[in-house]
Amino acid sequence: MNRTDFIIATAIVLFLAFLLGWFASWLFHRLTRVTHAGMGELEQMAHELHDAEESRDRALSYLEDRELEMTRKLAQCEAELRAAMEGLRIARTEAEELRTYVERLNAGG
Repeated sequence: MNRTDFIIATAIVLFLAFLLGWFASWLFHRLTRVTHAGMGELEQMAHELHDAEESRDRALSYLEDRELEMTRKLAQCEAELRAAMEGLRIARTEAEELRTYVERLNAGG
């Protein structure tokens, strides 16, 4: 193989490598190209995602408010229960004192 044949063979190999690269690039861009319909669908999905995130944020806010309200009501009910239990304890003590007083009156009378 002389010098001219070697240059021609190298040029052909380089040209074929260039064509293969160009074809691969074209094929890649052809397969990954986003169409207008695809862009519209992506925009619709983005809008729906945004709406879903807003709904989630509203739901979380509602749940936090509701939890705070329930915590307040629970604290109020516990305070009322303590007051009622204290009143019941006082009433039992008074009833026992009255029972003892009545028994002393009946025993002494």
